[in-house]
Amino acid sequence: MLNLSYKSKIYPFFSGCPVKIRGLLLWLLFLVLWGQAISSCAPYSPHARSGLEETALPDSFSIQDSIQDPNKRWWEIIGDEQLNSFVEEALAGNQGLLSYWARLERAQAQARKAGADLKPSMAGDAGAAYTKINTDDGGSVENENYTVGLIASYEVDLWGRIRATHESALLEAEASREDLSAAAMTVAAEVADRWIAILSQRLQRQLLEQQLAANKTYLDLVELRFRKSLASALDVFQQRQLVERVKAQLPLIEKQEHMLENQLAILLGRMPNQAPQVSRKEMPILDTVPAVGLPVQLLQNRPDIAAALRRLEASDQDLAAARADRLPSLRLTGGASYDSDELEELFDNWIVSLAASLTAPILDGSRRRAEVEINRAAVQQQLAEYRQVVLSAVREVEDALISETKIREHIAALESQLQAAQNALTEAGTRYVNGLNDYLPVLTQLLSVQNLEIDLIRRHEDLLVARIDLYRAIGGSWVDDLTPPAQNN
Repeated sequence: MLNLSYKSKIYPFFSGCPVKIRGLLLWLLFLVLWGQAISSCAPYSPHARSGLEETALPDSFSIQDSIQDPNKRWWEIIGDEQLNSFVEEALAGNQGLLSYWARLERAQAQARKAGADLKPSMAGDAGAAYTKINTDDGGSVENENYTVGLIASYEVDLWGRIRATHESALLEAEASREDLSAAAMTVAAEVADRWIAILSQRLQRQLLEQQLAANKTYLDLVELRFRKSLASALDVFQQRQLVERVKAQLPLIEKQEHMLENQLAILLGRMPNQAPQVSRKEMPILDTVPAVGLPVQLLQNRPDIAAALRRLEASDQDLAAARADRLPSLRLTGGASYDSDELEELFDNWIVSLAASLTAPILDGSRRRAEVEINRAAVQQQLAEYRQVVLSAVREVEDALISETKIREHIAALESQLQAAQNALTEAGTRYVNGLNDYLPVLTQLLSVQNLEIDLIRRHEDLLVARIDLYRAIGGSWVDDLTPPAQNN
């Protein structure tokens, strides 16, 4: 039943119109409201929803079962203001993220477009025609005709097809937002990765320069002993080889450092020649493994899981729309127009038309049936992909936890090994100076110490990377605070 209270709400809007035009508009408004009333009473979708089966998750991770704070911006825990500024700059200016913002805007616009079919459409129509017909007696008959009117149409969503299509588009837009969040997490992690890698290369370069100086000192000692006939030419050649070995490593370290700086510049949205200079002088010191929460929390904290779920739900809505498309459809059309031969008498006569058409598919070569099967298979595909994303998320957290734990054990053993190698080098050097052994033990221990020193820096880099991988794997809700970039007019 039409709610007459609408009249009191819309009458002030029409009060300034001529009486006949006002009647025309009120008649079309009645048509619109009637169609919407019928549609609102229609069942939403007659399909049996493809139920989402929960993927079995473990009660806790193998390392720990503590709860973590998903709102925390993890890079701030490292405690470097320059890193914080790099991440914030990347989140605002990374070109990949800007592309995801554009995709989100497009998906939202497509959802609004899909929802437009839920509302009636109305168009205005106006025309003027002039005809002149010559008669047999040499005269002519002239005729003028003027028309103005409105045309309204509305499809009654009897089976929920239009609503399901709209809901699918809304879910796709939500999935695009989750894709953006996942990309933001990746960008933040990659910025931190490059920052740590640059710092590692710089520390390795500084260590190689120190080793080069030490090797030259040993070379001076060996040459001095050679001149006094206390060492052989082989000792001199071997030590010179060690000096050249360190020199050969320096260009490769410098090359890698510059390439990483270029990569960091691109992540920040800069040109490579505008690469920032990392100011930190030493590796950050990490605390113990942070709280990572429970596996079930990944369903809320991982945007890639949320995106996969939204796309699964969107596929289910597409299946509902395909099923509803096999049923009859009802379309209402109405028109109201003024028609006159004289312009000044245009609004004296008006015509109203109302029509309803019911169409149902009879023969379509099984096209609609095939469309249902296609969408049913798409639901199963999305369900399998959702499960795979969940399994991969749990694996990534487990891998990161195990990596950090074992790398810490490896670093502890490596430090003990380095201490033993340094003691052996000291002893070998003392025995060589006192003439108790040749130079080979000294050379062997010197090479071992220098290799272990470089390896220790790289393992500390691996430890920091494992921590970043852990933060990325557990996800978080900090991405909800991301704001769209400023639009360029």
